[in-house]
Amino acid sequence: MLRVVFAGSPDCAVPALEAVALQHQIVAVLSNPPASMGRSRNLVPTPVAKAAAELKLAGHIAEDVPIITPEHITDEIRAQIAAVKPDAIACFAYGKIFGPKTLALFPRGAINLHPSLLPRWRGCAPVPAAILAQDKETGISIQQMVREMDAGDILAQKRYPLDGSETAGDLLDTLAHEGAPLLVEVLNRIEAGNLTRTPQNHDKATYCGMLCKDDGEIDWNTSAEEIAAKIRAFHPWPGAFTRARETVLLIHQAHPYETTEATNTPPGTVFDVDKKTGILVQTGNGVLALETLQWCAKKQLDWKSFLNGTRNFTGTVLGTTAQPETTP
Repeated sequence: MLRVVFAGSPDCAVPALEAVALQHQIVAVLSNPPASMGRSRNLVPTPVAKAAAELKLAGHIAEDVPIITPEHITDEIRAQIAAVKPDAIACFAYGKIFGPKTLALFPRGAINLHPSLLPRWRGCAPVPAAILAQDKETGISIQQMVREMDAGDILAQKRYPLDGSETAGDLLDTLAHEGAPLLVEVLNRIEAGNLTRTPQNHDKATYCGMLCKDDGEIDWNTSAEEIAAKIRAFHPWPGAFTRARETVLLIHQAHPYETTEATNTPPGTVFDVDKKTGILVQTGNGVLALETLQWCAKKQLDWKSFLNGTRNFTGTVLGTTAQPETTP
C-alpha cells in the first residue's frame, strides 16, 4: 500500500479520489481554496475537499489526514506535504502545475489522469476540444508529471469511441469513472515495481487552451456539423449562444437537419419549422435544427414551448442585435 497525496478539485476528480482511498493510504489531499457561492457568498469547499471529509467519516481516510487548500504551492505548503512522508502523488484536475521542488517530494512517482489520448489535446480543456474537432475517439491517459504540461511519459491509456452525440459534461463524467480504476492500476504497478513508461511523440502533440464565456458564441457562417459539435462541446459550460432581439439566446441542443432543398437565405436566418424535429436555421453549409433553447435569464425550453412564448420567430436573423417586429 502506497502513501499517496491526492490532488484534485472539481466533481470529475471525486471518483478517482474514492478509488485511490479504497486501495492505498491517502496521507494528504490537495485542493483549491473554498470559493464564494450563491447570493450569500458563503465559502464552499471544492467537491474533492468535501468528498475527502466524507471519506474520513466513512473511515476510508484517517481523521488526521490534512486537507490542504492553498492559493499557491509555497515552501510552507511543500513542508506540510513532506511532513506526511508520501510515496507518490495522484492528480486529476487540480488546476495548478507542480514545479520541480514539489515533484521532488514524491520518490515513487507523480502521476496525473488526463482525459484525452495524449499527445493529442494537451492542455486545460481536452474533452471539449475532442468534441469540437469531431474526433472519432478519445480516452484516458495516465502520465508521469513533468515540468511541461501534459508532456510526461505515458503509463497507461484507455480508448473510448465517440459517436457524435456526446456533450462535454456527460463525456467528462464517463471518462472520470473509466479513469479512476486505471489510476489505481498504475499506483499498483508502482508499488509492485513493474511500471512501463512510453515516451510521448512530441511531434504529434496538439493543444487546447482554457475556455471562456465568449468562446461559446456561434458563428452561423460555419457548417451545421461544426455548430452542432460546438453546442455539444460547450455544454454545460461555457454554453453555446447567439444574439437575437437585443439579447442573448442560449442553444442547448441542436442537430444537423437532413434536406435536399437548397435555400437562398443568409446564414443565421430562421427560415422554417419542422413539426417533428425543431426550428430550422440556415448555416454556412447545411441546415441546423434547434431543439432546446433559452433566452437570457429565462427558463430552458424545448423548441415547441419556446415558439409558444416567442411570436414571429421565423424570419429572425440570429447572430445580430437587430430588433424584429416583436420581443420575446
